[in-house]
Amino acid sequence: MVTIVLAGSTVARKSNAMSLRSTFLLLFTFLFAQTVQANGPPAAASTVDSSRISPTADASADGVPTAQVLYQLLLAEIAAQRGQWGLATAAYLDLAKTTRDARIAHRAAEMGLHSKQYANGIEAGRLWLELAPNDPAASVVLASFYVATQKTDELSVVLQKSLTAAGPEIGPALLRLNRVLARYNDKTAVMQLIEQVTVPYLNIAEARFVRAQAAANAKDGLRTQAEIDQALALKPDWEMAALFKFQQLPSGAPALTFAEDFLARHAEAKDMRLAYARGLVAAKRYTEARQEFRRLRAVLPESADIAYAVGVLALQLNDATEAEAQLKEVIALGDGRADSARFYLGQIAEFDQRVEEAIRWYREVSDDEQRLSALLRGTQLLVGLDRLDEAREWLTAARAEASADAPRLYLAEIQLLRDKQRYDDVQQLIAKALVRFPENTDLIYEAGLNAERLGDVALLEKHFRHLIALKPDSPQGYNALGYSFADRAIKLNEAEQLIDKAMALAPDDHYILDSKGWVLFRMGRLSEALEFLRRAYAKNAEPEIAAHIGEVLWAMGERSEAEALWRAADKAHPGNGELAATIKRFLP
Repeated sequence: MVTIVLAGSTVARKSNAMSLRSTFLLLFTFLFAQTVQANGPPAAASTVDSSRISPTADASADGVPTAQVLYQLLLAEIAAQRGQWGLATAAYLDLAKTTRDARIAHRAAEMGLHSKQYANGIEAGRLWLELAPNDPAASVVLASFYVATQKTDELSVVLQKSLTAAGPEIGPALLRLNRVLARYNDKTAVMQLIEQVTVPYLNIAEARFVRAQAAANAKDGLRTQAEIDQALALKPDWEMAALFKFQQLPSGAPALTFAEDFLARHAEAKDMRLAYARGLVAAKRYTEARQEFRRLRAVLPESADIAYAVGVLALQLNDATEAEAQLKEVIALGDGRADSARFYLGQIAEFDQRVEEAIRWYREVSDDEQRLSALLRGTQLLVGLDRLDEAREWLTAARAEASADAPRLYLAEIQLLRDKQRYDDVQQLIAKALVRFPENTDLIYEAGLNAERLGDVALLEKHFRHLIALKPDSPQGYNALGYSFADRAIKLNEAEQLIDKAMALAPDDHYILDSKGWVLFRMGRLSEALEFLRRAYAKNAEPEIAAHIGEVLWAMGERSEAEALWRAADKAHPGNGELAATIKRFLP
């Protein structure tokens, strides 16, 4: 066991002095080399040149910190690890003042900044800057304290000193200003501060540039344009400044014309060309945009983003050959857009009647955003090949892997079965789905519709009333139940009440207007029925509504008009089951 007593006491231990000293030296090295964990203490100082460390009485003759110093470091670090930030910062600051070691002052300042111990942190930052006046990091940290505490005057002084000390590195130092001040909420004050500290450097393009940035952040458009123009006058070939001006110009012709002029003089300016290409896309000038992305592709062959852009633009321009080649390149490059590329490749193959290839591409999509769309397309293609069971197996496997999408996947399988008129299978699948998701309103609605197709009035009523209970502010359940009653000519008074409730919630919905007309027809109120049905048909000329209008006209003795309407609707929508059945009943 090692017993250590603070300054002025003896150190009692079993191990020899050299062993203890080596152990503390390793600890010191560790503390000042570790990186910041997500919720741990701030990073230690980087290696500091020995010329920046003042000799102290608390170091041995060879410059190695004493056991007492290292022990205090250990105590401070343990406090930090335990989240005792105030104690840790104070301990580091005390030790920094005692040792006058820039590394320890650095540690104290950064710990104070990250833990918001501003008073001690500012004192540590000032000491750090005093001990290491040429270290730009010291100025940045101290400035960050002044930003956090809104000490504008002190901030101005430290920024001016840091710029003066920058020497030949004045350009990069100027460009750091807006980053240092990014957390300062008053952007107008930031703009004024930057204008103040950059006065001695107005013949340097970087000074004008940071002024333009600050003015843009303060939403002062006139200042922004004036300063960026000055920056470009001082350094006309500076791509970063030109790109900033492009971004500040109004989108469309002004920005694009500026970019064209710059690129005519600087064909190698890749960032500007990329911005220009994107601007052309925004302006829907797709042919020119593709040409610019092709040029970028030639100089950036490993960029999957550029390959993707060329591929999507080729697709937009109906150039499937180039689209396919570029999208395959995206996949080969291993980019995060690979699943989007696979989805597009599936669409290309599908359009080209390469159905098996399309299915393969859709199966390879794994990204959550694209996977559902790809699965739905792929299963539809399988059904078209009379491989319904395979499509159902795909959907079942997907439900097991992606439980969040399970309701939508059930609905997709229901649609496939419904299209094949396998209503008994639909019923079994819905029953299984409702066990897992008993209050999913989309599944309940589908359950009611399927019960209607099976002619099970009691079951459809049960499901639609459940839907109404779950979504009393939605017209869907009221309309579905009301129409079901009206179509069967049962409970007509309640049917009208239900449909009126739906109309109150969605007065312009053509389905509900059709339901209203149909219940009025069933009640023998033909003129009123025809009015509502015509309103519905004017909003959406669906063949089912045409069937209803024709039946009302027939009942009113307007048989020629009814037949003409049916024939026209049948020509526009050949094969519609309800319309065909209506025509067959009246015109056998």
